[in-house]
Amino acid sequence: MPNINILYLPIGRKTFDLESGEIYRKESQIFLEEQCSNVYAPDNILTSVENMNDFLNRIPKDKIDIIIYQSITFADAEFIHKVVNSFSQPVIVWSVREPVVGQRLMLNSLTGGNSTCHALRSYKRFYHFVFGNPDEKNVLKQLESYFRTEEQVKKISQLTIGVIGEHPPGFYFCSTNESKLKSKTGVNIHKIDLLDSLNKCLHISEKESLPIISEIENQIVGVDIGADEVKKFAKFATYIKSYIEKNNVNALAIRNWPEFFTEFGAAAGDTSISYFTENGIPSANESDIHGALSMYILQEIGEGPPFLGDLVHLNDENNSVTFWHDGAGAFSLANPKTGAVAGVHPNRKLGLSMDFGLKSGEVTIARFSEINNEGDYQLLIMKGEALDTPQQFTGTSVEVRLENNAKNIVSSLMKKGFEPHYALVYADVAEEVAKIGERLGLEVIRYY
Repeated sequence: MPNINILYLPIGRKTFDLESGEIYRKESQIFLEEQCSNVYAPDNILTSVENMNDFLNRIPKDKIDIIIYQSITFADAEFIHKVVNSFSQPVIVWSVREPVVGQRLMLNSLTGGNSTCHALRSYKRFYHFVFGNPDEKNVLKQLESYFRTEEQVKKISQLTIGVIGEHPPGFYFCSTNESKLKSKTGVNIHKIDLLDSLNKCLHISEKESLPIISEIENQIVGVDIGADEVKKFAKFATYIKSYIEKNNVNALAIRNWPEFFTEFGAAAGDTSISYFTENGIPSANESDIHGALSMYILQEIGEGPPFLGDLVHLNDENNSVTFWHDGAGAFSLANPKTGAVAGVHPNRKLGLSMDFGLKSGEVTIARFSEINNEGDYQLLIMKGEALDTPQQFTGTSVEVRLENNAKNIVSSLMKKGFEPHYALVYADVAEEVAKIGERLGLEVIRYY
């Protein structure tokens, strides 16, 4: 059941057949109460603006996530005018069918919905339109889809991304305009000092970090739990785990180099990215804030750990591309033939780092992308199949056969100037991701 609160407004005029309309109202309310955690609804059809105002004045505005404005009968725009002046939430306009065709127009609900949609467009308010009766499967499917989208948008609005260290020099795409991002999505940014974290984590005892050591011992193939680099990772992860729990952080963007190598002597940044992503805290390399947001969206919809990688290879023959990163990837994403193999960083030659190819399966690829620093964003979506091919590059990588022409897609990505980090999840959730983008007012760019 989606965790959203609905304001249900059944609207009608007394000049129409309210007896028939009341049947629709009761059926609709029963459905809504079965589908959502809380429904604010009147006891009868609201037949005047004054009647509706009395009801609206009893509603806690800050508790509402979405408004169902049901044109039980025709009603002019005076009703919706009052609603949009009182509430900022998105609106679902719902028209029902005529009870009888061939005699008097009993409800004229469709015209009422048409009038309402026109008004909402004029007000530049986000809305959906649904047509049909509450017992129609297609109607229920549409509403359920909108509710799930709204639930995800609500989660995004409550998201806090912990940014551990500024992005490396020159990785400008990993930063964000915090106020613009919050205005568009509601996302909060919580800054965490990297060097301070590296210093403080060294005071954590091996006993305190033992639970994480025990966890990875059963998850990583060939890990040497006695190695100094592994102990350092466990201390850092223990410190960060406690910190993010205290500060309600839901995702991470980590500056995984160079300080982990130069100051800490271990590839603990990459392993932390792997560990936290595996445990439901999607974590992005190089303090990529929008990368972390992209991962979070895919995780919540796809219900599994995401992966974030560079686009590093194009294979025309396979119509595929390869996504790679330097040793970061959730353990359960490893190809089951090898498991999540322990390794060293491919460039710095320090451990602990991941070294495996990802598993095969259907994937959705996405990127929450900043068009400019003025708060304009777009959402990239691709679909494909992760192939069961040998590991292509040292580190973590996956070869994906794209749904459309890979060469053309790569050329288009470069022409449009997308950032070089792409998130993917093992699920076909492209349409669900697109609906979130549309709901957030993003330009949605589909390559499928």
